[in-house]
Amino acid sequence: MADGYKILIVDNDKELAQELSRTLTGEFYSTQIAGDGMAALQLFETWEPDLILLDTMLPGKDGYQICQEIRHASQVPIIMVSSRSETIDKVLGLELGADDFVGKPFDSKELVARIKAVLRRTSLSGSQPEKEKCVDYPDLVINMTNYSVIYKGVPVEMPPKELELLYFLASSPNQVFTRDQLLRNIWGHDYVDARTVDVHIKRIRQKLQDSEHWALTTVWRVGYKFETH
Repeated sequence: MADGYKILIVDNDKELAQELSRTLTGEFYSTQIAGDGMAALQLFETWEPDLILLDTMLPGKDGYQICQEIRHASQVPIIMVSSRSETIDKVLGLELGADDFVGKPFDSKELVARIKAVLRRTSLSGSQPEKEKCVDYPDLVINMTNYSVIYKGVPVEMPPKELELLYFLASSPNQVFTRDQLLRNIWGHDYVDARTVDVHIKRIRQKLQDSEHWALTTVWRVGYKFETH
């Protein structure tokens, strides 16, 4: 399954980066290593990786800045890796567009599992018929075929996880989903902080105002639903 996927490892810890590279090569991924932000941006442009493992603590531009710059140009999956794994650090990474956040030290098997989950979702996004991957409401079209959101006739930029979460909810109007259900269905695992869902919902709401026909609704102490009127 891993054949052909390219993973860019961005970490100034050369020993750790090389160890990660060996682990991922053993899983049949192609890898490149960047030790700082500028090298990461150059490889992102020239090598076009399928996924980026991005450390937050980098010389020069830190990982958060690099994540933000990449997000302006691409929706390539980004997994942030950091020795600082407090909630505020995770929230900042997610708000800037990261798809996942892994604290150091980490278990290599868990990291590989997360990488596979992200790449699997990316791969599957292009394998279903378009008619099954598009939902259309007044003032809102969510298309999983080309990963686009049109709101009131205007394209809205959304990182993959925001779009997938919105699509998942909108595909089952008026159905309530718990945070755990959303974590399992969108992130593919349930060991991410439940606040991850709240952060992504907040970011979606900042981009889309509720319509008279639909709303992204919080169900107190339960979860969320895409409510239609």
